[in-house]
Amino acid sequence: MMSFLERQFKISERGSSVKTEILSGITTFVTMSYIIFVNPGILSKTGMDFNALVVATCISSALATFLMAFLANYPIGLAPGMGLNAFFAFSVVLGMQIDWRVALTAVFVEGVIFIVLTLTKLREMVVNTIPKSLKIGISGGIGLFIAFIGLQGAGIVVKNDATLVSLGHLRGNLPALLALGGLILMAVLEAYKVTGALLIGILAVTAASVGLNLVALPESFVSHPPSIAPIFAQLDFSMLNRLDFWVIMFTFFFVDFFDTVGTLVGVCNRSGLLDKDGCLPNARGALLADAIGTTAGAILGTSTVTSYVESASGIAQGGRTGLSALVTAMFFTPIVGIVPSYATAPALVIVGVYMMMSLRDLNFDDWTELVPSILGFIMMPLAYSISIGIEFAIVSYVLIKILSGRMKDVSWLMAVLAVIFIVKEALS
Repeated sequence: MMSFLERQFKISERGSSVKTEILSGITTFVTMSYIIFVNPGILSKTGMDFNALVVATCISSALATFLMAFLANYPIGLAPGMGLNAFFAFSVVLGMQIDWRVALTAVFVEGVIFIVLTLTKLREMVVNTIPKSLKIGISGGIGLFIAFIGLQGAGIVVKNDATLVSLGHLRGNLPALLALGGLILMAVLEAYKVTGALLIGILAVTAASVGLNLVALPESFVSHPPSIAPIFAQLDFSMLNRLDFWVIMFTFFFVDFFDTVGTLVGVCNRSGLLDKDGCLPNARGALLADAIGTTAGAILGTSTVTSYVESASGIAQGGRTGLSALVTAMFFTPIVGIVPSYATAPALVIVGVYMMMSLRDLNFDDWTELVPSILGFIMMPLAYSISIGIEFAIVSYVLIKILSGRMKDVSWLMAVLAVIFIVKEALS
């Protein structure tokens, strides 16, 4: 068994071990497991069956993550994307009064187009044409973004109408205080280089929550899954001849395309999986897993499946291969119900710090490289979007390079992407 795992995933070659990969996979699963309940909660607003959505979320996530393990050998988990599910429910179905079956069809068509583009190497070209400095900025920006998400999830940072965000009320706020305690514990364990520090911290906060009666243990750790029949294969192609359908499809397409590119580039850059030229080896396998996951997810009955930035939590624990993703794909639902969001929130903050370390590799003497990277870094959390951060990074990179007389540094594909982004924002 061990020899098979070694041959399949090249564990030793990437400087890892089976134990490390298993811990990494468990950590990634626990950190991103909130989607199992959040995604059905959002999509059920459209009239879709909540229990069926739980199953669809689990199956589509497991399938796509399994494909990531074997097609790309990367420690990255996939699941229905946050933001994309909100756009599906609130903008398309409830806002535009489009039936959820038609919205699923738009996701399905997007996935098919992604498969075709991946097989023709276009998506791979986009991933590998992004300059190294922007990859560093994207990696750091994702770190700042997920740290921000973690602080929100813990209730430490909250909405403020006057200043946009502010410090939450901590006095007597047990979840926030437990999250802060978990953050300190994880940082100390990392300082001592304890294997599985993030997972230990998550479990410690969860155990404390159970002891304080903040969460309840499930009646059973294994349960019979609900039927997926109410949402399975419910595609409706009746609107294919209408402009509204293609506007919806393009929005799903655009956001998913650059969210995935940003996640792959950022996470793989921080984990040392990029090659000496700053390119992503076997990018096609990773992108194909994402594309097939989206297509299968639409058939199963859920919104766009995409690579998850929370995968960085497992990578921070040493995960370097697809075995980590395979472990992430193998877990089941009831265990997750007792892990509160504020238990995983400190892990996201620690991972954010880990990913922001990439900024030390920036060339701070070259403003044509520095400013676009920092813009991408800042805009991701401020705009609450990885794709928006990439837009600002690429457009500013192209403009600053050209206006500084260094047009030779700009590839034709970067120039085309900059034009597309400018036109998109002008028309939105």
